[in-house]
Amino acid sequence: MSMRGVYTSVVDIRQKIFTEVARMAYEGGDYSRIIDLPYKIIPGEVATYRESVFLERAIVEERLRLAIGLPLRDMTEHAPVSKGIEESAIAEKYYDPPLINIIKFACHSCPDNVVKVTDACQGCLAHPCKEVCPKDAISIVNGRSVIDQEKCIKCGKCVNVCPYNAIMRMERPCAKACGVDAIGSDSLGRAEIDHNKCVSCGMCLVNCPFGAIADKGQIFQTIHAIKTGVPVYAAVAPAFVGQFGKDLTPERLRSALKELGFADMVEVAVGADLCTIEEARDFLNEVPQKQPFMATSCCPAWASMAKQLYPDLAPYISMALTPMVLTGRLLKRKHPGCKVVFIGPCSAKKLEASRTEIRSDIDFVLTFEEVAGMFTAKGVDFKKIAPDGELSNATADGRGFAVSSGVAEAVVNCIHEMEPGREVKVANAESLRDCRKLLDEARKGVYDGYLLEGMACPGGCVGGAGTMQSPTKAKGQILMTKKKSVLKNSLESTYKEDLEVLEERNG
Repeated sequence: MSMRGVYTSVVDIRQKIFTEVARMAYEGGDYSRIIDLPYKIIPGEVATYRESVFLERAIVEERLRLAIGLPLRDMTEHAPVSKGIEESAIAEKYYDPPLINIIKFACHSCPDNVVKVTDACQGCLAHPCKEVCPKDAISIVNGRSVIDQEKCIKCGKCVNVCPYNAIMRMERPCAKACGVDAIGSDSLGRAEIDHNKCVSCGMCLVNCPFGAIADKGQIFQTIHAIKTGVPVYAAVAPAFVGQFGKDLTPERLRSALKELGFADMVEVAVGADLCTIEEARDFLNEVPQKQPFMATSCCPAWASMAKQLYPDLAPYISMALTPMVLTGRLLKRKHPGCKVVFIGPCSAKKLEASRTEIRSDIDFVLTFEEVAGMFTAKGVDFKKIAPDGELSNATADGRGFAVSSGVAEAVVNCIHEMEPGREVKVANAESLRDCRKLLDEARKGVYDGYLLEGMACPGGCVGGAGTMQSPTKAKGQILMTKKKSVLKNSLESTYKEDLEVLEERNG
C-alpha cells in the first residue's frame, strides 16, 4: 500500500496517457494520428526513465492501446500502434478480455521470493543466521554470511534472527500485492498473470514500480457515446470525495461533469442505500435459520474470490444487487434510452459491468484517474465552476460504503431500525489475503450468526486501483461528508419505493 497517493513518474505517465486519449476522442477526425502521441508524451531523444527513449515510447504505445480498450500487440510481428483503433472508436464496444495486462518488455523480471544477505551484514561472531538455518544453507565466507540459493527454502528464520536486519526477503511487488496468488513467472522470468485466478482487483497494477501492468479503459468509447448525442449519465461512486483535489468540492462535481458532456450525475450512494436495505432484509430472513452467516456483496473482487476459492460458502454471499447496478437501473428507468457510466475507484467494476446480465444496466466503467484525464483534456478549471447545490438524496450510511467496515455499519444500522432488539455481530477484512483468512475461519464456524464484510483493497474502496489520493486522507474526507449528510440511515432514502421494481429484473 506504500505507493498509494504518492505522485510518482508512473502515475504522471498514466495521467498523460488518459489525457491524450480523451483529447483525441473529443477532437475526433483521423485516429491514425495516435502514432504521434508517444512523441508528445515522451519528447526529445534522451531517455528519462529507462535505458532508451525508444523503449519508453514503445511502452507508452502499449499503454495508449490499453487505455483505448485495445489488446496488446504481439511483440514477434510488426503491427502499427493504430491497429484496430477505428473499430474501437464506437460507443458500443466492450473491451476484449483480459482486463489486466502485463506489458512484458516493461517488466523488470523482479526476483521473486529470494532471501539475500545485504551489505549491512557485520560479519558478527554469533552468526545466529547460520545457527537457525534448518537446511544448512548459510556459510560464513570472509567473515560474511552467504546463502546457498540451491539449499534455501525461504523459511525466513535467518531474516527474523539477524540483529542488524541485514538479511532480507525480496518479493516481487505485484505478486506480493496479489491476494489470490495469480502472478507467476514466464520462461524469461517476467511476471505472468493466471487469468483463471485473477479477480481484477488491480492491486498489482498500482504496486508495480515499473508501470508494467495496466488495465483496459473505456474513455474513448464513453466520449464517443457522449458525442452521439444520447444522454449519458454519470453514476459516481461514494469514494469520489477529495479524489480530484481540493478545488473540486462535492458541490461542484455535477457542473464539472456536465462540462465533460454528461447529461447529469447521481451518487452511487443512492444505490448503496438500496443495497443496504436489501442486505439487511436478507440477513434478517436468512441468518441463522437458513444459513450460518451472511457476507456482503458489493465488492466484486471479494465476491469473485469467495465464489472461486470457497464454492461451499458462495451461497452465503448476499444476493443483493450491487450499488452500481441498482443506480444504473434507477437511471435507466427514469431516462429510458440513456447510457450510464459508472465512475469509481475500482478496476474490478469494469469486469463486473462486462458480465452479460449487467451489461444492460451499466454501459461503461471509468476510474477517477481516467476521468481526471478527461478534465485535463477539456481544460476544466475547477476554481471557476459554480457550486450546484446538493448532490443526491443519499444518506450518510450509503456514502460510507467507500471505507472499510462502512458497508457492514450501514447494514447493521438498518437492521437496528427494522428490529431494534436484534444483536448483529460483525467481522470485516480488507485486502484479499485477509479476506481469505476471514473465510477460512468462517468455514470452521467461527463466524456463525455474523455479518461478514470483505473488501479487496486495503482501506476499502478508497484504496482502489483507480484512486489518486492516499487512502487515509480520503477516508477522513468521506467521514466529513457523512457528518454533513442530512439523511443518516439508509431507510430514510427517498428512493426506497423504487427498490421492488429494480429488483424485479433480477428475478
